[in-house]
Amino acid sequence: MLQNTKQSIVFLMGPSASGKTDFAIQLANKFKISIISVDSALIYKGMDIGTAKPNNAILKQYPHHLLDICKPEESYSVFDFIRDAKQQIELAFKEGRIPVLVGGTCFYFHALEHGLSNLPKSSQSSKAKLQQLLKNKGVAVLHKNLTIIDPQAAQRIHPNDAQRIMRALEVFELSGKTLSELQSNKQHAINYTIKKIILMPERHELHRRVEMRFLSMMENGFLNEVKKLKKNPNLHENLPSIRCVGYRQAWQYLNGDIDKQEMIERAIIATRQLCKRQSTWLKNAKNALFLKENDIKTAIDFIENPSDKPKTRA
Repeated sequence: MLQNTKQSIVFLMGPSASGKTDFAIQLANKFKISIISVDSALIYKGMDIGTAKPNNAILKQYPHHLLDICKPEESYSVFDFIRDAKQQIELAFKEGRIPVLVGGTCFYFHALEHGLSNLPKSSQSSKAKLQQLLKNKGVAVLHKNLTIIDPQAAQRIHPNDAQRIMRALEVFELSGKTLSELQSNKQHAINYTIKKIILMPERHELHRRVEMRFLSMMENGFLNEVKKLKKNPNLHENLPSIRCVGYRQAWQYLNGDIDKQEMIERAIIATRQLCKRQSTWLKNAKNALFLKENDIKTAIDFIENPSDKPKTRA
C-alpha cells in the first residue's frame, strides 16, 4: 500500500473522445506531472490508430506511462494494472512530479481507488482451458455457465465481456468460491488523496466527436493496421484486444461478414454505447470536478486549492 497521505494524485477521467489527452498536455504545461495511462486498449503494441493513441511526436514531448506494455495476444489483468500503476505513482513522487492518471477504463480507476479482492492468482493451465472453451463454444455459453455458478457476477458482467467472464469462471475453478463471495473482502490499493477531474461534454457534442474521430482513423490507415494484426496467427476475434471497439467491427469486415459502410456504422454505434456506459459510471463519482468544456483554469485552481468544493462547470 502507498503510504504518504499528504500528497495527492489526479484522476483525469472522461468518456471516449472527451479530450482527455489534450487536457493532460495542458496540465503538463502548467505543472510538473507524470502522465499515467488508465486505458485497457492503449496497453497493446501495434494498436495505435484505432485506440487513438498519442502520436510519437506527442509522446516524445509528453511521455505517457503504461502504453505499449504487452502484445495483443497477451493477457493483462486489473491486478497487473494496479501493480504497474502503483509503481508509476511511487516513481512520480520520487521525481517530484504529480501523478496524473488519464483514461476512460472506469474499472481500473475503481480498483485503484477502492481496492481489489483477495482473488486466486491466474494460472496458465486454467487460462488456456477457458480460452479453448471460448474458442469452441463462444462467449454466450461461458456467460450462461457463469449465470449458473455466480448469478450476481453474471448480472454485473456484460454478456460479451469475455475477459471478465473467463476470470470469474477461473476464480471459481481455482478457489471453489464465487467471485461475488471473494469480492466482499477488498484490500485498498492506494492511500493518497485523489483529486478527480471529469471531462463530460454534452451528449450531442460527444457523439459528433466520436463520429469525426473514427472517420479520421479510417483516413489515416486504420484498416491497414487491422490487416497487419490479422496476419498474426495468435490473434482471434474473441481476445480482449480484438474486442476493443472499432477493431472488432473491422475484423468482421475483413472476414467478409459485413460490408465497409456497415462496419463504419457499427464501430461508431459501439463507441457511442461505450461512451454511454462510461458516462453513467462517471456521473456517480463523488467529490469530483465536472467540466463540460475545456476549462484548464478551473482545473488548475482545483488542483492547487484542496479546500475548493468540486462542482460542475459549464
